[in-house]
Amino acid sequence: MLNLELIEERLDQIRVSVNRLKKMKSMSLEEFLLDPDYFAISEHHLRRSLEALFDIGRHIIAKNGFGKPENYKQILDILGQQRIITPEFSKKIGGMAGYRNRLVHGYAKVSPEEIYNIIQTKLDDFVQFCIFIVKFIDSQAKCKK
Repeated sequence: MLNLELIEERLDQIRVSVNRLKKMKSMSLEEFLLDPDYFAISEHHLRRSLEALFDIGRHIIAKNGFGKPENYKQILDILGQQRIITPEFSKKIGGMAGYRNRLVHGYAKVSPEEIYNIIQTKLDDFVQFCIFIVKFIDSQAKCKK
């Protein structure tokens, strides 16, 4: 049985972090680079969003008996195979699995420019992921009625 409280907490974390990142999105690259705190805040919220995304995916997979993913990319692949997210979306965001590892293990090589680029191009992916998860939860609730 899904822990809806856990999923909602993680969805809220993604939403909060994406809203913080949206503030950075409106900046020019030059503005973003002026204050190192912008980079630190952005890196923090990007990492938290990714961790929450993968926590949700792992939880759904485990509680539904969809397998045992061996890495973060497999979480997205399984969610796509099970149509919790679309297979196309799974492929689209698959690179974020590697980016999560880069943020955690290769953090010293992460540049402000690449974080800025992700903010400019990938925030909607987090929003779309949340939409897919809410639809999945709603469909599960309807099946149980």
